[in-house]
Amino acid sequence: MFPLFFLSMACKHGIVGGKEVKPHSRPYMASLQYRRQHKCGGMLISDDYVLTSAHCLDKTTNFLEVVLGAHNISQNEDSQQIIQVDKYIRHPKYENDGLTYDIMLLKMKTKAVRNEFVDVIELPKNNEDIPALVECSIAGWGMKKPGGRASDVLWEVSLKLQFSFECKNKWKHHFNSEKMICSVSDGKRAFCQGDSGSPLFCDSELKGMAAYTYPYDCTYKKYPEVYMKISAFLPWIKKNIK
Repeated sequence: MFPLFFLSMACKHGIVGGKEVKPHSRPYMASLQYRRQHKCGGMLISDDYVLTSAHCLDKTTNFLEVVLGAHNISQNEDSQQIIQVDKYIRHPKYENDGLTYDIMLLKMKTKAVRNEFVDVIELPKNNEDIPALVECSIAGWGMKKPGGRASDVLWEVSLKLQFSFECKNKWKHHFNSEKMICSVSDGKRAFCQGDSGSPLFCDSELKGMAAYTYPYDCTYKKYPEVYMKISAFLPWIKKNIK
């Protein structure tokens, strides 16, 4: 089995396969940046909180900047809101179990201004089971093919959920069936490291958040791609954004 370092790192960056998103059709998307370089995805869940992956803040990245309302992150679009982070709230169990609790809230210094380009995402209402083989979609800023150059514009890709027992069989103790869900790549479509923290939608509802995938090839069909199951963390999220 692979070391934790590689599980978190996945590939270089971004969505593999898929297509460009209609500009600003996902107004909850956040580009989390370090020194104006895209680091991770995230989602706006309230006027002053963004939800993302805990591993996006590491030894090489000691602060993050939230960019909302973006489509092309290489340009200074009028729609963009760039907001500094006031507080980083990692799940308290992250330090001891970095994969199972890879979730973090960013408290922004100023509230986002909601408009046609920026809006909050609706969280799941309860912790429910998510059936396998459902068609889902995830968006992010990243490369269009393995080893390619990262895209400046937001891309999306469709993926099918895998059975939890299949994920457990492949990832062993790294996969927690109660707190994670997974999808399988068809060898052409996948998410990679730059998409950590990006929301996964199934049947038009928020279900997961990109976490980790196979470290050397994001499209490797043998190992499913893993997401945090957001509904499993609802009590923790609601407690911290009061």
